[in-house]
Amino acid sequence: MKFYWLALLLVGSTVALAQNKNRPGVEFPVQKAKDLIQVDGELNEESWKLAERGKDFWVTKPIDSIAPSNPTYFYITFDDEFLYVGFECMDDGGEPIVQSLRRDFDYGPNDNVGIYMNTYNDFTNGFYFNITPYGVQREGTVANAGTSDGDYSSFWDNKWYSAVKRYEDKWVAEIAIPFKSIRYNSGAWNFNVLRNDVERNQISSWISVPVQYMPASFQNSGKIIWQEPLPKPGMNVSVIPYVTAEADSDPSDTDYGANAGFDAKIGITPSLNLDLTVNPDFSNVEVDRQVINLTRFEVNFPERRQFFLENTDLFSTPGFVETRPFFSRRIGIAEDTVGNLAKVPIVYGARLSGKLGEDWRVGVMNLQTQEEKKLGLPDQNYTVAVVQRQIFERSNVDLVFINKQSLGLEKYDSTRYYHSSVVRNKYNEVGDTITSLNTYNRVIGADFNLFTKSNRWNSDVYYFKSFDDFSDTDNYAYGAFLGYFSRNLSVFAGHENLGKNYNAEVGYVPQMEVYPGYANGFLRVENPLYPKSERIVNIRPSYGYNFTMTPDGNITDQNFSADLGVSFYNTSGFGVSYARVYQVLPSSFNPIFPEGDSTYLAGQQYEWNEVSMGYSSDVRKLFNWDAGVSYGGFYTGERLNANAALRYRIQPFGSVSISADYNDIRLGPVYGNATFLLLSPRLDFTFTDKLFLTTFVQYNSRFDNINLNARFQWRFKPASDFFVVYTENYFPEGLVSKNRALVLKLTYWFNL
Repeated sequence: MKFYWLALLLVGSTVALAQNKNRPGVEFPVQKAKDLIQVDGELNEESWKLAERGKDFWVTKPIDSIAPSNPTYFYITFDDEFLYVGFECMDDGGEPIVQSLRRDFDYGPNDNVGIYMNTYNDFTNGFYFNITPYGVQREGTVANAGTSDGDYSSFWDNKWYSAVKRYEDKWVAEIAIPFKSIRYNSGAWNFNVLRNDVERNQISSWISVPVQYMPASFQNSGKIIWQEPLPKPGMNVSVIPYVTAEADSDPSDTDYGANAGFDAKIGITPSLNLDLTVNPDFSNVEVDRQVINLTRFEVNFPERRQFFLENTDLFSTPGFVETRPFFSRRIGIAEDTVGNLAKVPIVYGARLSGKLGEDWRVGVMNLQTQEEKKLGLPDQNYTVAVVQRQIFERSNVDLVFINKQSLGLEKYDSTRYYHSSVVRNKYNEVGDTITSLNTYNRVIGADFNLFTKSNRWNSDVYYFKSFDDFSDTDNYAYGAFLGYFSRNLSVFAGHENLGKNYNAEVGYVPQMEVYPGYANGFLRVENPLYPKSERIVNIRPSYGYNFTMTPDGNITDQNFSADLGVSFYNTSGFGVSYARVYQVLPSSFNPIFPEGDSTYLAGQQYEWNEVSMGYSSDVRKLFNWDAGVSYGGFYTGERLNANAALRYRIQPFGSVSISADYNDIRLGPVYGNATFLLLSPRLDFTFTDKLFLTTFVQYNSRFDNINLNARFQWRFKPASDFFVVYTENYFPEGLVSKNRALVLKLTYWFNL
C-alpha cells in the first residue's frame, strides 16, 4: 500500500487527460419507457438499451483531480407511474463495505450509489434516493443545497422499490420511484448522481464538483430534459394509520392503554403537498443521544418526527442558527419541573408546503396541543406561515409569521412558575417579579438569502419582531452574514442583535435565556491546503473569533480559537486546537450543579485557556475508533475532558459500539469538584433488510440514571412497519428500576 495512492494519482492524471469532465448545466435527455420495466436488478428491457448512458464520473472527495478507480454508469426512463433509474457500478473485486442492512444508513461508511434531484428547478431543494450493493435503501430530503453544505435529512420516509444484483466485476441496481412519492414540476429537473466507494475512499459524481462544496449541492448539477411530457398526476392521496398498545409502570403503579391516529399526504398539485395528522404518536422515534452540557445554553437536538420534515427548510432556516424564530421541537415536547423532556399530546396538525408557480414557495402549518396539567400547560394552538420568493437565479426572500395561542388561561394560577419557553417576566411598580403564561406570542419578519451563481459568495440578512402580553418595546432581532468560499480560502463573518424583550417562544434562541438582550459578532477563516503527498489529503488550518455584548456595550463573552486538521487517504484524521475564553457572567451560574458547593454570581469575570486534540482511525476496518482529549482552565479551576468511541462491524449484519465522555472538573474548595461520566453502549443488528433491532443504553452519572431503549422494527411492506419499543430507567446502584414502558405500534401505508 506504500505507493498505492501515488500510483493512483499518476494513473488518474493520465486518465484525466483523456476524459472530459461533465460540467454543470449538461443536459441529459430522458425518454419514456417503450416496454414494461421489471424491477429485478437486471437492465435487460428494451427501454434501458435505448436510454441515454450517463458516464465519465469524476472524484469530488477527498480530492477533485482524478477519475474514479471504478467507473459508474446510469440510465433514466419513466412511465405513467414511476421514475426508473438504473446503475452499473464497476468493481475490481473485494467485499462491499456496509455498516448493516438497515434502511436510512449513514452515507460515509457505506458503499452506495444514488440520485439527487432538484425537482423544482430552483437549485435549492429536492430529494435523494440511495442504494447499497446489498439492496438497502436510503431516501431523504435536500434543503438549501445551493449553499456550501446544505441540509440532507434521512428522517423523511416514503415508498419506492428497488433490486440489486452483484457480479464478479460490478453490481447493478434498479430503482422505481413513484411520482406520487415526490413533488415536482413538469419542466427540466436539476440532478446529479453520486457514488461512494468506501474501500478506495472515493466519492465520485457525474457532474464534477469542486472539493470545497458538498457533492450533492445543486449548483453543480446537470439537467434532465424530458423527451415526452411527465405524467399529470391524478388522485394522489396516501393515508398512514397507526394503532398502539402501551404499558407504563413505576414501583407504585402500572397503566395500560391503547391509541390510534393517522397521517395523510394529499398531493394538491405535483409540487404542492398537504400533510395532515390526527393524534400522532412518535413512540418509535429514536431517542436523543445525551450529552454532558456544561454551558449556560440549551442543546439543539435534531427533529426526527415525520410530520415536520418535508420542505422543512421553509420553516426552520430563517434567521441564524442561534436565533431561529421557529423550532419544531417546541411543539409537542416540553420540560418538566426537573428538566426532563416530556410529551405534550398533539390533537391534530395540518401542513401545506411546496411550490406555487416557478418562483414562489409557500409553507403553512397549524397544530393544536392538548392541556397537560402535570406540566402546567393549557391547550395551545400553533400557526406558522412562510412565503418565499426566488429572485435572481438562486437567491430568495422569506416572509415569516409565527403565532402561539394559549387557550383557557383563566383556569391557571398566574403566580405559578411554568417552563421558561412559555414564561416572560413582568415587573410591577415596586419591582416584584410575577411569572405567568402569555395569552399569545407572535413573531413576524423577513429573511433575505443571497447565493451567487458561482457559489463563491453567500449572504443572509434578516429582521424579526415579536409581540406578546408583556412588552411592546425592544422586541426586535436582526442579523447579517457574509461568506466567501473557494478551494483554498473560506471566510465568513456575521453580526446579530436581539432586543432585551425579544421573545420567540416557538423558536430556538438559547442565549435569550441567559442574556437580557445582546449583540454578538463572529469571524472564521479557513485555509485548506492540498499537499502533493501519497498519504495526506489535506491540511486545514482555521481561525475563529466571536464575542457577545450586552445592550449597554459591555462584553460578556469572547472566544478566540485556532485549529489544525489533517485528513489522510486511508480515511483517518487528526486534529489539534487552542482556545482562549473570556466570560463575564450576566446571571448567576453553577456549571456542576447540584454538585457545586456555591454559585458563580452575576458580574464575576473569568478567563482561561484550553487545548484539545483528537484522532479518528480508518473507518474501512471492521474495528475502528476515535478519541479526543482536552485540558485547560474552567472558571476558577480546571477541566479535563476525554472522549472515545469503539466500533466493531459484523459485516453486513450490523455493529456493536461503545462511546464514553468523561469530565473531571476541579473548581476549588469554594465552588466544588465533580466527575461526570456518560457511557453509551449500542447494538445495531439487522437480521435482514426488513428486520432491525437497535438496543441503546445511556449511563449518565450527572443525573444518576441508566436509560435503556430497545427498538425492534419489521418493515413488512414499503413504508409500513411493526415496532416493539421497550424503555426503562434505572438507578445505577443495584439497577433498581425507576420506570419502564413497552409500546407495540403498527403503521400501514395506503395509496388511494
